[in-house]
Amino acid sequence: MRTKTALTAAALAAAAALTLTACGGSGDSGSNSPVADVSAPAKTQAATVLDRPFAKPDFVLTDTSGKKFDFRAETKGKPTLIYFGYTNCPDVCPLTMGNIAIAKKALPKADQDKLQVVFVTTDPERDTPASLGKWLKGQDPSFIGLTGDFATIQKGARQIGIGIDPPSKDKDGKVVSMHGAQVIAFSPKTDQGYVLYGQDAKVDDYTKDLPKIIKGENP
Repeated sequence: MRTKTALTAAALAAAAALTLTACGGSGDSGSNSPVADVSAPAKTQAATVLDRPFAKPDFVLTDTSGKKFDFRAETKGKPTLIYFGYTNCPDVCPLTMGNIAIAKKALPKADQDKLQVVFVTTDPERDTPASLGKWLKGQDPSFIGLTGDFATIQKGARQIGIGIDPPSKDKDGKVVSMHGAQVIAFSPKTDQGYVLYGQDAKVDDYTKDLPKIIKGENP
């Protein structure tokens, strides 16, 4: 795995979280993809509570059943986690989604039904609705998978401070996807992205925080 700092106008407390990660790759892509300013956030253990929450990104993609999914409309008023990654990632992406899946299963059934977990591919050429659906089924059948035009995906990610680059081949000819490894939580009260998790967040962190996120409270 490789990481590269994404330069932003964010406070230093958030700079470590705003990185681009290429799962299973090596070297530096040389990208300078801009991401949004998360302002001066407050770090509370694994969670970073943002002083300036993100507006919910406005994009329409395709879900695993082949239907159009308007992210802003479909998640309105619902506690929602979003993560950008790809199914061929050998490390960070499956670990992150697996951690969330385990934590979600620890919730009462009513809360499990409220929580929406959205995985948006950064490698849409290979992650078709069918392949994305198969991969997510192994994580949690309730997880929502989205794919579509790369430009639309990249624009949506940038709206919430996540930088992603088009998939490229490394020196060994292996396709890698450079992407931010953050999970953003949206409040059901305000529909704003107010909590950020980096790739170091563990099962216990999500298990502790999800009950509060479902209520729109600070973890």
